[in-house]
Amino acid sequence: MIKAGVASEFAGCATLFTAGIAARLKGPVLWCLTRRDLFAPGLSRAGLHPDRVIYAEAPRDQDILPLVEEGLHEKGLAAVVGEVTRLDLTASRRLQLAAEGSGVTALIIRRWWTVAEKDLVRLPTAATTRWRIAPAPSEGMPAPGLGCDRWQAELLRCRGAEPRTWIVEACNAKGRLALPADLAHRPGQAAVRGAATR
Repeated sequence: MIKAGVASEFAGCATLFTAGIAARLKGPVLWCLTRRDLFAPGLSRAGLHPDRVIYAEAPRDQDILPLVEEGLHEKGLAAVVGEVTRLDLTASRRLQLAAEGSGVTALIIRRWWTVAEKDLVRLPTAATTRWRIAPAPSEGMPAPGLGCDRWQAELLRCRGAEPRTWIVEACNAKGRLALPADLAHRPGQAAVRGAATR
């Protein structure tokens, strides 16, 4: 499960992080959402070609979870992505069981649209992992210009593991993340890299 913020805040990072995961899987991806705000060139930049994406739009947030669950029963899909605000323990457990039964990867982006909905994305779920993805400052460039996008990827929950935080370069055209070169060679990073590979 990927946790995002308000649409104008961190949702773009979480969406591209999710697209990068889906890009590395073989087959079509079902993307269930209530708003037409996906940017196909952005998905492609993260490695997920838009021709691989099947869009399912529902008018209300509560209609997304049944679409996701139905998609998880289709073994021909690589992944099913659902964008929701509300996700309780029971619904998340149903999705977890459906994903385990079919082998299809389930990715849920929890977005909030109003301040009143902000606390809803903190409710516990049965997800195997929970992540928070946020923008991080880019490396300073020797000449004026934009550096490579960076994210702070925070593992909030993972069965059998401790929470961790990494600064990574955004997904490339193959959906791969990278540890920024200027951060990879800092003193003490060897221990962090070792912990990340365990």
